[in-house]
Amino acid sequence: MSSHNAEQREIEAEQSYVDTVYERLDASAKVAQSLVVEGMARGHVGNEGGLVERDAMVYQATKRLSALNAAHDGLVFGRLNMLDGDSRYIGRIGVRDADREILLIDWRAPAAAVFYQATSQEPAGVVRRRVLRCANDRVIGVEDDLLDADNAPDDMVIVGEGALLASLTRARDTSMHSVVATIQKEQDEAIRAPGRGATTIGGGPGTGKTVVALHRAAYLLYTDRRRFESGGVLVVGPSNVFMNYIERVLPSLGETSVTLRSLGEVVDGIRAGRHDEPVAAAAKGSSRMTGFLKRAAAAPLAGSPTEFRYFYKDDVLRLQPQQLDKIRRQLLSNARRNRAYAQVPAVLVDALWRQVRGERALEKGREDFVEIVTTDDRFIDFVEQWWPPVEPIEIWRTLPDLVDELSNGTFSRAEIAALKASWVAGEPSIQDVPLIDELRYLVGEVPEANDDDDDAPKQLMSFERREREDRVDRNRTTQSIEDDGFAHVLVDEAQDLSPMQWRMLGRRGRHASWTIVGDEAQSSWPHPLESAAARKDALDGKPEHAFRLSTNYRNSAEIYDLAAKVAAIGVPDPDLADAVRRTGEQPKQLVVPPADLVDTARASALEVLGRVEGTVAIVAARAAVDRLRDDLADLLAEHPDRLRVLDGLDTKGLEFDAVVVVEPDAITDESSAGWRTLYVVLTRATQLLTTVGTTDRWSNRIA
Repeated sequence: MSSHNAEQREIEAEQSYVDTVYERLDASAKVAQSLVVEGMARGHVGNEGGLVERDAMVYQATKRLSALNAAHDGLVFGRLNMLDGDSRYIGRIGVRDADREILLIDWRAPAAAVFYQATSQEPAGVVRRRVLRCANDRVIGVEDDLLDADNAPDDMVIVGEGALLASLTRARDTSMHSVVATIQKEQDEAIRAPGRGATTIGGGPGTGKTVVALHRAAYLLYTDRRRFESGGVLVVGPSNVFMNYIERVLPSLGETSVTLRSLGEVVDGIRAGRHDEPVAAAAKGSSRMTGFLKRAAAAPLAGSPTEFRYFYKDDVLRLQPQQLDKIRRQLLSNARRNRAYAQVPAVLVDALWRQVRGERALEKGREDFVEIVTTDDRFIDFVEQWWPPVEPIEIWRTLPDLVDELSNGTFSRAEIAALKASWVAGEPSIQDVPLIDELRYLVGEVPEANDDDDDAPKQLMSFERREREDRVDRNRTTQSIEDDGFAHVLVDEAQDLSPMQWRMLGRRGRHASWTIVGDEAQSSWPHPLESAAARKDALDGKPEHAFRLSTNYRNSAEIYDLAAKVAAIGVPDPDLADAVRRTGEQPKQLVVPPADLVDTARASALEVLGRVEGTVAIVAARAAVDRLRDDLADLLAEHPDRLRVLDGLDTKGLEFDAVVVVEPDAITDESSAGWRTLYVVLTRATQLLTTVGTTDRWSNRIA
C-alpha cells in the first residue's frame, strides 16, 4: 500500500470519529437553544421570581451556546494512542456522548496535559501523538509524532513530518490563530502555571509568548471559572492593530467573556490610537507626572471667580482670594475634589456667617441666614463657578495652560515645549490615557444631582455646567473607579509600559493575579529602571513565577541572525532565542538614491507579494508612514487583505510572511529606543526580509 493511500485511510478513519463528535456538538447546541426559548417563556409567569429565573437560565444557556458555536471550527485537533491501547481525543472544548461517556477531552483538562508534555525522551505512556488538521468539520490531513517506537504496534501508521514543522510553514493572514494543537512542552508549563500571584513569560521574538499567554487566560477560566469569570479577565495590548490581530484566539478556545483592550482604551469611554512624539511621550509616561497632576487636580479651573461679595441686612460680606485659597486647601485635605463638592456650600456659608455683625442679622439668627443665602441665585452661581463638579477629561484639557505654572521644575524646557505641542491635537493620545485615569482617582466621582440633599445647593445645574458637560461628553469616562478591578490582568508587550501606564493597570489588578509578557530587548520605553520600579508597585508584593521560552518558531535563522546583531546594539546581553528552521533565503539589503526610494520600496513589495501566499508589511519611521501610504495608495488598494504600511510601534506582536523596511536608519534615529524598535521590525518577518534605504549606517555598524 502506498504512503498516500495509507494517509487517506487514516484521514477517513479520523473523519468518522470527528463526525460522531460533531453530531453530539449539534445535539448540545439544540439543547442550549431550547433552554434559551424555555427561559424566555418563564418571563411571562408574571412575578419577580419568574423574571430572575428567566434571566439566569437565558444567560447560562446563551453563554453555553456561544462557546459551542465558537469552538465549531477545528473542534477536534488531537489524538493520543496510549501504551495501554486506549485512545484519547483532544479538542477545544469537552464533549460527551448520550451516556455521558467522554468523546472529546478539553485541552485544558488534566487528562489532556500529556498531549503537550510527552516527549520522545519521556513519552509518559504515549506511543503516538497525532494532530488532526481540519477545515471546519472536515479532516484534511494528519501529522504524527512517534514518541515510543519500542512499544508501537507493527501496523501503526505514522504520517507526515510532525505537526509543529507543518504549522511553521503556514502562510500568515490578518489574524493570530490558536496554536492549541502544537503547543510545546515549555509553553505548556507556562500555560498551566499556578493561578495566584504574577506569572511572567519572557523570551525573544517568535517564541510564542503572546499566544501562550492567551491560552493561559483560557486555561485559568477553565480551572477556576467562578473566580475569574465573575471578577473578569482583562487582556491589554499595545495597539488597536494588535488587539484586532489577536481577537479571535480566545473565542476559538471556547472563551467569549474576556475583556480585550489596547492601552488607549483601558479607561472606559476614552479611545486613543495615536502616539505622541518621543519627548512628549517620555514626559507623560514618567512618574514625575504624578506630582504635576496632583497640583493640576487641585488648581481652580480657568475663569473661576477669585472673590465673592454678598450684601446681607446691614453687612457687606466678602470672601477674598487668600481666604478662598485657604478654604480650597482645607476641603482638599479631607476629600477628593468631587467628593468635597457637597461640603462646599456649608463651608462657604460658615465663612460668611463669621463676618456677620449687624444687629438685624444676628437677631434673625443663623438658620434664617443659611436659608436665605443657600437659595440665593447669586450664591448658587458662585458655588457652581468656584467649585463645579469636574470630569477628569476637563482638567486634562487645561494641562497645557498649567504646565508652566505648576511643573515646579519637574520638566525641562524641551519637555514643556513638547508637552504643549502634544496637547494641540485636542484629542487624547495613547500616552494621555493614564493621565486621565490618574485624574479620575485624584478628583473622584462626579456627584449626581440630588435635590433632596440638605447639604448641597438646590439649583446646581446652571447653564455653565450644562455647557461644560456638553463640551466634554464625547470623551467622558463612563465607568466608576469602584468598578475598575479585575480578577486577572494579562498585559502583553509589558516591556513598553511607562510608569504611568503601570499605575493605570495596577489599579485594575490590585486584587488580581497577573500574566506579564515581555522582552526587554524589544522595549520602546527609554527609562527601564523607572518602569521596573512602577511595575513592582503595581504588583504590590505578589509572588512571581517566571518562565522563559527559548525557541524562535517565527523567523528563519537567516532573518534572526541579522536581527540578533541589531538587538545587541539595542541592549546589553539581549535574550536571544534559538531559531529552529532555515530557508536558504538571506535578507536583502538595498541602498538607493533618495529619488529612487519609493519606487524601490514598491518594487520590493511587489516582488515579495509574488513569492509568499500570506501577508506583507512595509514598515517605516512614524514620521514617514502617512506620506508612504499616499505614495503607495494604488498598491495598497490592489492588495487590501495582504499588504499594510505600518510604523515600528504598530508592528509589535504581529507577524508577516514578508517585511519590507524603508529607511532603517530613520527608525534607529527616531528615538533613544530606535535600535530596539528596528529589532522588533526585523523580527516580524517569517520568510522574506528586505531593507531599502538611502543610507547604510545601521548595516555598517552591525557588520
